[in-house]
Amino acid sequence: MTDAPIKPFFIYTTRGDWMATLIGTQIFDTRGEYVGYIAGPERSVYTRDGEWVGDMSKDGRILRKRAAQRRPLQEKLPPKPAGKPSNLPPRAPLPPQMAELRYDTIDVLEEEEDIFKRLSDRRKDLGE
Repeated sequence: MTDAPIKPFFIYTTRGDWMATLIGTQIFDTRGEYVGYIAGPERSVYTRDGEWVGDMSKDGRILRKRAAQRRPLQEKLPPKPAGKPSNLPPRAPLPPQMAELRYDTIDVLEEEEDIFKRLSDRRKDLGE
């Protein structure tokens, strides 16, 4: 008996732009490159370097409190995938209707569009 493929979960901005896809616990950008992962019961989102960026909401946004304290860098990182997932879709469906955000909450992918593209400044240098 074969396992059924994991259904992709699409990550959008508040404006409705498709930014990434969640497959299992791994996050891939729209080109299929591994950019981060989800951990914990609160569905915390981390970059591939282990830097916390926010929490995944039920409607497919990565949200964070504006005054949230930065969490420590994750030391134990999950293994990186070998390549692009076979079930990564070429297009995303229309986004769901997004609720308004309160002033104390930000949409991480709207405020920091390149959050998954840069290296973490909290990571140790190679010489350290």
